[in-house]
Amino acid sequence: MKAPKKIKLIAFDVDGTLTDGTLVMGPEGEAFKLFNAHDGLGLSLAHRMGYITGFITGRKSVLVKNRAEELSCDFVLMGIKDKVEALEELLRKYNLSWDEAAYMGDDLNDLPLFEKVGFSGCPADGMTENKKAASFISTCNGGRGAAREFIETIMKAQHRWKEGVSSYDKGQEIRQ
Repeated sequence: MKAPKKIKLIAFDVDGTLTDGTLVMGPEGEAFKLFNAHDGLGLSLAHRMGYITGFITGRKSVLVKNRAEELSCDFVLMGIKDKVEALEELLRKYNLSWDEAAYMGDDLNDLPLFEKVGFSGCPADGMTENKKAASFISTCNGGRGAAREFIETIMKAQHRWKEGVSSYDKGQEIRQ
């Protein structure tokens, strides 16, 4: 099993991972998504602690772009057909290796990344194939704290969680 000790970049799928996978379609075709505040705080904290954070998703959505901006994500890649290629470009940009990248996703199109990254994760309600391939399976469902638990696991393995928690004593605001 791969361990998260070297992780510097943490990427997430959106639908089914940062949301519960439900897409509410409006009359103009727009999709509404529900994001979890605990996941958001975890992402903001990871970014504040120096991790490179962001989303790689197959869908395009203004809501996802806005959420990424709100959480100070370093990247948001939407409409992505080849997630391996997309993450490979990010690794080149940030001069990182595959071992320094973590990725969490819930469905079959995320599996190719599981084989490449240093640490992979899957929500509790992810697909069976993803659970079999993942380094980490959350106790939480997608959009219900799975991303937060993934981030905590990485930070605790690197002995950085207490530092992150104590950063709240400094009175710095973190968006959720």
